[in-house]
Amino acid sequence: MDTPLRPQEVPLKGVRTNIVQSIRAFRVSDLQDAASQLNQHFLYANLAHAQTKQDVLDMIAEQFTFPAHFGKNFDALYDCMTDPLHKSGPQPGFIVVLEQIPATAKFDKEAREQLLDIFRDASDYWGDRKIPFRCFYSFL
Repeated sequence: MDTPLRPQEVPLKGVRTNIVQSIRAFRVSDLQDAASQLNQHFLYANLAHAQTKQDVLDMIAEQFTFPAHFGKNFDALYDCMTDPLHKSGPQPGFIVVLEQIPATAKFDKEAREQLLDIFRDASDYWGDRKIPFRCFYSFL
């Protein structure tokens, strides 16, 4: 028989269920373990080698295993993070990690904010459906 988790063992206790925030004190492996314990999807993208918006979108699409028809723009990213998943049936929740988002001349502060806005909008989308969606990010 499974032993129920004690309150101090509850993964991500104290972290809102629908949020986009800096990874700060969390380790990727701990977030992956939390996703497993919570029976939620874990989506991870390491963007350290990206230089441009297209690189970022290509790497996310590859590492999140988006379909081949992914449009490789911010609108398509939002669509892939919401609509197809919603249509595939009930979802248990999501823990997303965007590690080492680039800070280059071709992927400047505005582009980084646009990217994070996509994930904030996806978080709102899932929050409206009472589905946990937590996104953690770090900058290169």
